[in-house]
Amino acid sequence: MPLHPQARAYLEALPPPLTSPTVEQMRAASLAITRFAGPGPEVTDLEDCVIGGVPCRVYRPLANTALPTVVFIHGGGWVGGNLDTHDTACRMIAVQSGWNVVAVDYRLCPEHPFPAPMDDVESVAASLREGSVPGVDGTRLALLGDSAGGHLAAVVARRARDQVLAPYLFQGLIYPVIDAAMTSPSYVENAEGYGLTATGMAFYWDCFAPEGVDRSHPDVSPAQARDLAGLPPAFVLTCEYDPLRDEGESYAAMLADAGVPVVAVRVVGMIHSFFRLPASFDASRAAISQVSAMLADVAAQPLPRS
Repeated sequence: MPLHPQARAYLEALPPPLTSPTVEQMRAASLAITRFAGPGPEVTDLEDCVIGGVPCRVYRPLANTALPTVVFIHGGGWVGGNLDTHDTACRMIAVQSGWNVVAVDYRLCPEHPFPAPMDDVESVAASLREGSVPGVDGTRLALLGDSAGGHLAAVVARRARDQVLAPYLFQGLIYPVIDAAMTSPSYVENAEGYGLTATGMAFYWDCFAPEGVDRSHPDVSPAQARDLAGLPPAFVLTCEYDPLRDEGESYAAMLADAGVPVVAVRVVGMIHSFFRLPASFDASRAAISQVSAMLADVAAQPLPRS
């Protein structure tokens, strides 16, 4: 399908890409596109706090009620993003799903490379499991992340199984980063011109997994995992004009082959980053509604045996 008119208009509104961006410029760019997100709905209770030693923002759709909780892990190439860049999407998910949303402001690279971002997400999840956060049912947790956040969600979901922790009820992987190899056809087809570039991804990988880090380890490249059986049901969303398209779809197939229930969706005509920009993309609002409905369905089901 041709590039969607909303994607084309968005790309035309962006400044020209930088040839050799600094970390600070990449972070500024990630924050700048938040203006395309629009305001989110009011949430019954919103709290900025520290959970497990990590800054977080908690969105509670109901007060004084223990609810299932989705840990939201923002994208930004492990380099950018914060509690504000994805605020609109988090508000919408909380209101539409009926779940609490805990957004994690994990440490960023390159100052804090692998495994620091993963460690922070797991620290937050451990505190939620303990039931120490008001309004959070620590027995009903899910993971949701976009891009680099989708990478962290995939890794944390698998590690929880390996550590024999109570399973997450759901993993939502929105155009996730899955493979450090960066050799799939979509990296060639969509190398530049659609927002996220192949060069940009190489920069992000160098920040996250610098020299000395084994990029073939499954905690770094989820595509290298050899056993995905027993992982939580997954929603894997990819988009047509995205370097990450093929690796996300390959991972969805790997999960399905391992017997994991998977809903895999390719959004045709669409580009990376659209999910967090609902004011600018009809597809964003549709995807947020879809993942929210899936969370609501999960909450209505009996808890699985751990």
